[in-house]
Amino acid sequence: MTIERYLRLIAGSFVLLSLLLGYFHSPYWFLFTGFVALNLIQSAFTNWCPMMTALRWLGVRSCS
Repeated sequence: MTIERYLRLIAGSFVLLSLLLGYFHSPYWFLFTGFVALNLIQSAFTNWCPMMTALRWLGVRSCS
């Protein structure tokens, strides 16, 4: 898999996990959902995301 596919998988997993934690544990977890959303929005404009840097560091290949 490429960085882009891993990034979608991780972001989707974080959103789903934080929604479940917010519903069953504490509503403060919804702040994490908002953080992930803001990070995805800023990466759409800048084409940079901290998770992409971490994945590159781990040796995951890019599609380009």
